[in-house]
Amino acid sequence: MSSTHHDIKGLISALLVPFTAEGKINEKGLRQIVRHNLDKMQVDGLYVGGSTGENFMLDTASKKEIFAIVKDEAGDKGALIAQIGSPNLYEAIELGQYATGLGYQAISAVTPFYYKFSFEEVKQYYFDIVAAVDNRMIVYSIPFLTGMDIGLSQFGELFANPKIVGVKFTAADFYLLERLRSAYPDHLIYSGFDEMLLPALVNRVDGAIGSTYNVNGIRARQIIDLAAAGNYAEALKMQQESNNLIADILANGLYPTLKQLLVLCGCDSGPFLSRKPMASATPAQIARAREIYARYF
Repeated sequence: MSSTHHDIKGLISALLVPFTAEGKINEKGLRQIVRHNLDKMQVDGLYVGGSTGENFMLDTASKKEIFAIVKDEAGDKGALIAQIGSPNLYEAIELGQYATGLGYQAISAVTPFYYKFSFEEVKQYYFDIVAAVDNRMIVYSIPFLTGMDIGLSQFGELFANPKIVGVKFTAADFYLLERLRSAYPDHLIYSGFDEMLLPALVNRVDGAIGSTYNVNGIRARQIIDLAAAGNYAEALKMQQESNNLIADILANGLYPTLKQLLVLCGCDSGPFLSRKPMASATPAQIARAREIYARYF
């Protein structure tokens, strides 16, 4: 593992955000989810404003509101990473400056999407953000959603900027992951696929950022600890159990099911809806979430 940036390593939940029927942030519920993650799941930090937070359906003011609520509730307990990326560079800079002012320890930005940006355009986007924001940047690489693949030499071009300190690696390319770890031992690499945590740990990632850690943080921590001790047989058993849970969640609808599981875990200041056009849990999904909760928790 790399030797720097210890304060933002480890197990990090990609934070879920509950919404009202009107699409407003359910502040009380959001505060409960923050506390649940830090106190019960005992994660090392929170990744705020990512895909899991339904971020790309929100206006700038709502994104700022979420950053502020989370910082107020979390205080200094745990690392806070603000995902500020957007196809709108100027919004990304504004959000980066805002979150940095609140005290977030790092910012992160998804590669700009929708338009087929060239790598040179993507690189300039990151350089423009870090030139305007006095904080560390973690690249958020999620090719299956953005269509943007970044190769080893291209990561090298990004990492040449001293403010770009690592990557949230949400891809199944373990050859590239191994090459990245080997080439850049002092940069942070986070596993972004919860169902592939163990093989990522074998490749010496510095941490993991994922949505299921909101409810499955305890098992994820056990996988990390078992792998660190070299007990891969037990770690694999725990990964298999986690993956059974993840498969059941995915089959029932990822975000609606995770929100219902949070309610069953005691985060009960509803409603815990998704933001339209994303659908919220149906009665059948709620019933299935109860079965999943009974089986795994």
